This record gives sequence, C-alpha cells and structure tokens, in this order.
Amino acid sequence: MTPEREIFWRIGEAWLFYVLAALAVALFTAGVALHVSLWLKSAPKGKVAFSGQALKGMILDVLLGLRVLKGEVTAGIMHSFIFWGFVILSIGTSLLLIHEHLYPFLKGKSHLVFELSMELGGLILLAGIIWAMVRRYIQRVARLERRVEDALVPLWLLLVVGSGFILEGVRLASQQPPWGHWSFAGSWVAGLVSASAAESAYPYLWWGHALLSLGFIAVIPFTKLFHVVGAPATYYLHHSTEGSRVPSPSFQDPVEAPLNLNEAAVTAGEGELGFGETPLSIREVAFYDSCMRCGRCVQACPSTGAGEPFAPRDFIQATLRALWQKHSSVGDIRFLTKDAPIANDVPWYCTTCAACLEVCPVYGATFEAVSKKRTELVMEGTGVPDLMNQTLERLFNYDNPWVSSKREKAIWAKDLGIPALSKGKEVDLCYFVGCTTSIDARAQAIAKSFSSILKRAGVSFGILGEKEPCCGDIARVVGEVGLFEEKRANCLDLFGQYDIREVVTSSPHCFHAFLNEYPDKSFSVRHYSLLLREFVRDGRLKFKKNGKLRVTYHDPCYLGRHNRIFEEPREVIRSIPGATLIEMGHHGPDSLCCGAGGGRMWQGKELDGEVRMSEIRVREARATGAEILITACPLCLIMLEDALKTLGLEKELKVMDLNELVLQSLE
Repeated sequence: MTPEREIFWRIGEAWLFYVLAALAVALFTAGVALHVSLWLKSAPKGKVAFSGQALKGMILDVLLGLRVLKGEVTAGIMHSFIFWGFVILSIGTSLLLIHEHLYPFLKGKSHLVFELSMELGGLILLAGIIWAMVRRYIQRVARLERRVEDALVPLWLLLVVGSGFILEGVRLASQQPPWGHWSFAGSWVAGLVSASAAESAYPYLWWGHALLSLGFIAVIPFTKLFHVVGAPATYYLHHSTEGSRVPSPSFQDPVEAPLNLNEAAVTAGEGELGFGETPLSIREVAFYDSCMRCGRCVQACPSTGAGEPFAPRDFIQATLRALWQKHSSVGDIRFLTKDAPIANDVPWYCTTCAACLEVCPVYGATFEAVSKKRTELVMEGTGVPDLMNQTLERLFNYDNPWVSSKREKAIWAKDLGIPALSKGKEVDLCYFVGCTTSIDARAQAIAKSFSSILKRAGVSFGILGEKEPCCGDIARVVGEVGLFEEKRANCLDLFGQYDIREVVTSSPHCFHAFLNEYPDKSFSVRHYSLLLREFVRDGRLKFKKNGKLRVTYHDPCYLGRHNRIFEEPREVIRSIPGATLIEMGHHGPDSLCCGAGGGRMWQGKELDGEVRMSEIRVREARATGAEILITACPLCLIMLEDALKTLGLEKELKVMDLNELVLQSLE
C-alpha cells in the first residue's frame, strides 16, 4: 500500500471550498492594494526601481531575521519560530494544491517526508505562538502592549494550528493508515478518539479548520499582521537606491547621500498630528505601515525613559492614522486599530538620537518623521516652543543660537596665538570650532585644549574666528529647512572664498551636518576624535604616566549612532598610560542620550519629564566606579556636568572632554 492522502476525503464536492478560498484571496489582495495605494498617494513622486542588491538584502533580512534578533535574542528566536512555522505550513499547503491539480507527486517516501515536515512546521509555529503569549501576558514584557488585537491575532492563529493537529488526529483515527506514526503529533491525538466518532466528526472539523484558515488569510491586511507583507517591502526599499539613513557599519564605509524627498503634500485634520506640506518618500510611508508596535523603540527611547509624553511607537501610529484619513476614502482599514492623535507639543521632546532606528526590526527612523512634523509646525507657526522660536531668531539674526552677537565667537581665542584664516593663507586644516564650543564658557575648554594639541602635533591650522558661520544643524533638526539651507549656503560660500579643503570640528553635530547634509561640498571633514586617533597612531602625541585613572566614556549620539564612530575615541583613551576604560551598562550603539539633541539644548526646562536624561546617564556613569566621565561633544559636556552638579556628585565623579584628558596626559 503506497503512502498518500486523499485531500477531500469525506468532504464531497470541493467547489464551495474553492469559492471561499477565492473570496479570502480577493479580500487579502484588496487589502494589500489599499495599503499600496496609501503609499503611492502619500508619496506620489516616489520611484521604486528594481535592484538586485536590494532584493538580496531583503531576502537576507526576511530569511535570517537578523534585525529581529538584534539586541533581543529571545524575542528574535520566538519570531523565527512563528515565521518559519508559518512558512513551512504555507509551502505544504501549496504543495498539496499542486499534487491535487497539477502533478500527483506526494506518494510513497515523498508523502512521508511531507507529513513529517508539516508536523514539525505546525509544532514550531505552535511553540512560537505560545511563547509570544507567555511573553505578553505572563511575563508581561514592559514594552509590549496588551490591546484586544494583541490577544485576538495569536489566539486566532493558535486555533488554526490547534485545529489542524486535531483534524489530522481525527483523520488518522478514522483511516488508521500503517504509516500514521510519521504524523507523530496527529498520531498522539488519534489515540484519544475512537474510529467511529472520528469518522463522523471529520467533515465538521475539516470545514471548521478551513474557515479559520481562510478567514485568517483574509484579515491579514486589516490587522497588524500586514507586516508580513509590509516588512519585506520596507526591507527592499531600505536597501534600494531610493536611499537610507541607517548608518553604514563603519565610518570608513561610503556615506550615503541624504534622502531625495518628493513633492507630495500630506495633510491631516486640524489639531491632529499630520504632515502639512512636508514631502514623504515611499520608504518612509512603507515603514509607518509596517510597524508591528513591538515597542523596541519605546524601550530604547530616552524621552520615554525619562517619563516624558513622547513615545516613538505612538508617534508613528498617529502619523499613519493621519495618512489613512487623508488618502483613503474608507479611512483606516485596520479595524482593530484605534490610535488617538498626538498633541503638537509632543514632537519637540524627541532628541533625534536615533536609538529608535538602532533597534527597529524594519529600519524605522522615527526621528525623521518627527523632523517632518516639526517642519510643518514651523511653517504653520503653531506649536513651536517659545524658547525654540527665540533660538531660531538668534540663529537668523546673529548666526548662532546662543547670544545676540557675532563677535563672541572669537573671544575664547584672544591672546592664545591661534591664527585666523585669511584669503590666500595656506594651512593644513580649518578648525571649525562651532557655536557652542566658541560661546559657552565650559565648552570653550574644548577649543583651547584641542588647539594646544594641534600645536604640539605640529599641525598648521587656522580658525575663522568671528567670521565663522553656523553650520545650520540646529535649524535642520528643528525643522526650519529654509534657515538651514541659508546657513549651508553661507558656509559653502565662505569655505570657497578661503579655499578650505580640510575641516575638523569640535561638535559631532557640525561634523554630521557637513558630512551628511552638505552634498555639494568641496572639502573633507573629520571630528576631532578621528584626528586624535591619527596622532596617537602616528606617534605624534607622547603621553606621560598619570598613575591609575578609572575612566568611562559616553558616546555622543551624533558621533556614535548617527555616524558609527565608537571605537576611535576609546582607542585614544586606551593609549593613555594608566587609564582603564570601564564601560557603562549602555554604551556603543546602545548608549543613552544626554538629552541635548534635537534642539533640546535650547529649550530649557520647557520639556522636562519625571527625571532628566542627563541625570540618568550620570548615575549610570557613577555606578561603574569610574573617576572620570569622558565625552566628545560640547553639548554632552554641558549637560552631563550640569547633571553632576544637580545630583551633588562633584566629589565622586568628574566630567571631561576627550581633548582635556589627552592634553593633561601629554608630556
């Protein structure tokens, strides 16, 4: 007797099943079409070209699940169980259809392998579903929501899988084939049912399982399960030539150009979060629509962690809701989703630190969506914090966000013998000091220390002094696009006049702007930490023995996560005799934000939460037992030192810039 299976055993006419299957596929297709329509209407100028490299990247992301595994292996394995279980069962169902209508090949050994594979696929999927529900409802993982949809979807899938095992067991109990043990789980179920009861119950169980399965397929686009379609599309768009703002693996890798934004105009209802005249790319809209609400961004967000009202997941969901309301005649088709709009003051809490992007399984850069919302608010002139308005006015009138004067940028260098650049004067590099380092009394120590180091290293350099313009980065991150473009043009014009070819910056924010937001620049740019690393490797800096120093290092967001410069400052620290680097719990890509980014440095206490981000960071530094907390950003230096004083920890910990540590360690 040859092992095989009769698909429609005791079912009679199968035409009704195919009618229902066609209806389920039609609903699924219509739902997906509505999603794609939303993408195209939200970004009508967006283009998607075929890319073999993008296709390869998408396949690797989908099959290997590295983004899901990143940072949380247990959640990644759980997701892999659900994914691969679902894939195996889907492939098995397709093979059955081929066997039934095209070519009957599931006979003999192939049938036995098929039965075994379906059992394993079902058990893997069952394990993944149960694991997911345990994490959400028993372990109660904090980042996971517990809405009706969050329970309904896995329970439905659990019924599909469970009824499949019961159906197989009933079939085996009734037919009792000699090869039944190959379906080992079904065989166990068969032992619980009599042959007569199994035979009479089988048709009802078959139709029940069929209806559950077809219904599940039909509702996928109308629930958060749409991510099974949306996520692969987002992966492809991320890897495509449309552009991606995910940092490259290392600083030495080519830096991608900024996104080419189309001219779409998206609006939402008055008083709700939406996009006014802010253009979107298809990649961005696809990301919004692929968000699974997993909460990893919420867990990583420093604003949420400080008890502030901003949460990346909520922001994205509200943004997506606004897009559905604007571009879909039927509104939001996700019938279980009820996301409330977000107040206009919420986007200003985001520090643009990119922690959300670092952990998002679908490469979601929520801070980019925040920047677009800020652009809308700035254009409308509504919802912009008072201090931010004042800051932008100073930036426009006086070329810096700090004071009502252009001359104060040069005061720090008075009587230090630091050469000012002039036309026709050739130097090795231009030291672009930056607004904060030039003006803030504490941050000026960075400029003085680095200038001394450059002299000791024998570098011919100059500064622009009171002629130094603002790079415009603060205008960019708060959404004042026109002002940023003006400042960029001013910088490029001045650099051209002085024939500046090589620039080194104090601030990671200036570095990031020059490197990533100045596409037509004719100069190269480095952050000073890269230059210090070069001096150390070339032996141009000679260190003395300081005794033993316990040091911890704080990664600035725009140096680390945004531009992947993690190891270079650490290499400098380790090169200092007697210095021991002790890492904080959050370091490298997982570093915590000081709270100054995204323009928040200039918003005072308008946006305070339950606790200040800088205080959280200082406490973490203190817990390492280090004597010195080192950073490489003027904003971080100011914020961390202020938090140190607020907490009254000046006697236990000292905050220093990397330049200050290097200078005090030189012979």
